[in-house]
Amino acid sequence: MISITIDGQTLEVEAGSTVLQAARRLGIDIPTFCYLKRLPPLASCRMCLVEIEGQRRLQPSCATAVTEGMVVRANTPLIEETRSSMLDMLLANHPLDCPICDKGGECELQNMVMAYGPRESRFRDDKRVFHSEDIRLSPIVIMNVNRCIQCQRCVRMCEEVVGAVALGTIEKGMDTAVTGFEGSLAGCDQCGNCIEVCPVGALMSFPYRYKARPWDLTETDTVCLHCGTGCQLTVGTRKGEFMRVRSKWDEGVNRETLCVRGRFGLDFVASRDRIKRPMIRRDGALVLVSWDEAGDYLRRRLSAVEDKAAAGLASPRLPNEVLYQFQKLMRTVFRTNSIDCSSRWSTPFDTLGPLLAAFHSRAPLDDVIGNDCVLVVGGNVTEENPVTEYLLRDGMRRRQTGLLMLSARPSRLDADARVVVRVLPGGEAAGLAAVVAGLVAAVGQALPGEVLAGFDATSGRPAAETGIDGPGRLAAALGEGRSVTVLVSVDLLRSPEAHATLQQINNLLQVLRLLGKGLAMQFLFDRANQMGAWDMGVLPAALPGLRAVTDDVARTTLARNWGAEIPSEPGANLDAMLELCVGGRMGALYVVGTDPVIAYPDRDFVTRALGAADLLIVQDAFLTDTAGLAEVVLPAAGYGEETGTFTNNEGRTQTVRKFREPAFEARSNLAIFDFVAALRNQALRPSTPGEIFDEIARLVPAYQGLTQHALGANGAFTKAVPTPPVARFFAPPPVPAAGDRLMLITGNCLFHNGYLSERSDILNTVANDPYVAMSVQDTEQLGLSDGDLVIVRSARGELTAQLKVDRRFPKGLVFVPENYRALRLNGLMRRGEYPCPVEVQKVHATLEVDRRSRIWRGV
Repeated sequence: MISITIDGQTLEVEAGSTVLQAARRLGIDIPTFCYLKRLPPLASCRMCLVEIEGQRRLQPSCATAVTEGMVVRANTPLIEETRSSMLDMLLANHPLDCPICDKGGECELQNMVMAYGPRESRFRDDKRVFHSEDIRLSPIVIMNVNRCIQCQRCVRMCEEVVGAVALGTIEKGMDTAVTGFEGSLAGCDQCGNCIEVCPVGALMSFPYRYKARPWDLTETDTVCLHCGTGCQLTVGTRKGEFMRVRSKWDEGVNRETLCVRGRFGLDFVASRDRIKRPMIRRDGALVLVSWDEAGDYLRRRLSAVEDKAAAGLASPRLPNEVLYQFQKLMRTVFRTNSIDCSSRWSTPFDTLGPLLAAFHSRAPLDDVIGNDCVLVVGGNVTEENPVTEYLLRDGMRRRQTGLLMLSARPSRLDADARVVVRVLPGGEAAGLAAVVAGLVAAVGQALPGEVLAGFDATSGRPAAETGIDGPGRLAAALGEGRSVTVLVSVDLLRSPEAHATLQQINNLLQVLRLLGKGLAMQFLFDRANQMGAWDMGVLPAALPGLRAVTDDVARTTLARNWGAEIPSEPGANLDAMLELCVGGRMGALYVVGTDPVIAYPDRDFVTRALGAADLLIVQDAFLTDTAGLAEVVLPAAGYGEETGTFTNNEGRTQTVRKFREPAFEARSNLAIFDFVAALRNQALRPSTPGEIFDEIARLVPAYQGLTQHALGANGAFTKAVPTPPVARFFAPPPVPAAGDRLMLITGNCLFHNGYLSERSDILNTVANDPYVAMSVQDTEQLGLSDGDLVIVRSARGELTAQLKVDRRFPKGLVFVPENYRALRLNGLMRRGEYPCPVEVQKVHATLEVDRRSRIWRGV
């Protein structure tokens, strides 16, 4: 530790700290413009100059490291005069248009001038003018370059944090201007982080422009619902109408940054296709009814089907309290464990449960990515979890973390990775097995003899036999690191090989643990509360706390607290539920907040199955395709219309707050559960969000001890429950054959998440049209060019979209984002077959589809 004295106050700080950091710890205000906490110091604005004893000139506190015994003065007449002069120079060319500037009321320059600026300018020359009108750089970013103070925050944020490199500067000195390439941001992520960090009104949000002033807004701190990173949001509303989203630099895992979905994708809450009133099916059509009419009808129908099976499906975007109450409703009122929380796959809990129990790290992402190596398995972090990508890039820059990638689909992080292993679609399990074999071959002597013998007997295979490029280099990098973090994309669960992939991840983690590595593992979820859904027990084989349904002690404890018996046998997962429907054995299927018709990877099968259920109940905020098939539709509150908590990828539980009233006649999800339970002459207790959270904190081991008050601005971490280590190694799967057919995979694109974000008008202005991504090799072989309209055809159907040639894509891979409802992508797929074999051909001129009208064909 190093001792430093600032304005008479002495403090001990860590070596390498700057004077500015030390001053802020003492509560001493030193103004800055160019400084951002998460970026290396630039020292260009000169606002943070201080006097240091023994040095002749003023020094920039943001870039000056402390030394032992350093004495600093941060407020002297010379410093005050210097700050005033710097502000006077900035104002010399700054337009005085504060009354119409969107930044008015929260402008850093405005605040600085009030605090430190001159009362009269010494400059009398005409102001420099770059452009007489504002420049629309993109559909959502508009620029007034005359207001720019050359702090470079936006350029550095774009390049060093986001990794997009969409902004740059031209000219120099006071003539420096920030701009996009050729005056646009065509290659931009449209994340708006440049707008967030701009200290003045140079970069502005076009959707928010001229809509409100900061003092007109009611701001609510909440959590983003677009992926599992768990970013902090501050939502601004005016008279109940959604206005904008911003984020606070000192709160949340995201540290001020947001992706395009989080910053601009919340206007979906005001979507025009909200369900206004309850509906029941009469003469084949859904008709609007009152809540009382819906209750009378539902009571009769529930009685008529009570002798058959019942099941429930809930969205992992719902709060913990809603998910917990839903599984309680299904288990105690409907008397079934047939519950699931994904409409895209059936969760393989038999392998997932032990993996979570033995290895999942409930710890800050900032800590786990500080390990020597970070291995990302599967998925595309850039498009599934954009802010996690920012944090990974930050970790590589600041901590020299070695990034390792193993996936079928390329991402922007590949360029920053030390090792990239590209595997065949569905071949992640074989790729991991090759890495484990390489690791054992390289450092096997460090393993206990009996473990090594057991591994050789069941899993050993020379890496050269796998046919997968690069596992030896990846194994070597893992072997060199003292500490390793494994980040697992939940996208892996789409594959029929998910079971084997999770087994091989278990093998890898066990070997690394036996080698004495510091170890961390987290999932990268693409849904905001997938971790919470698992924790709350929205699974057919697991109770709240990820305890097995067959665990008599856990089941008895819950039954005693709930005042009702819980079935002792595991229930049906999503696939099995649909089989029950098709077989005519499903009485009531209760779907809450999710849309399996558009998401399940076999549209024909899921449509037939839902149509065959005796009673399909859909509870949702929006009129989805699944709601269109329902017999009873119940309008529920949407995001931002009820309070609760989310548990993010880290295991951090955060408060989700209400910022608007439920639309039309919608009721909160918890109120609807009470309504349904009452129709069965039962009651759910407790039934308010706060009381349910308290019950969760009492009965779910990982949440024990949490209180709502303790969640605070940054949430609170759930805790890992110690379990005996798993000592079993799993045999490697067969290596997938590299066939000559193109294979279709899917996932999220950068601008959308699932199908909810497609209801955002703002996102639809910046998102790409539906597209088909392919490699250069495949497109050249087929005679296709970038921008061609192509048909993607499988054995089940076809779709038409625009071709996007991606130079990073591996040969044989076809990617179509799952986010475009009109494409009916799942109409091409057959359950149990992923990736899906397809053919791609160009649409001939006689079959050309009018792109402007966006008539997309799907079967």
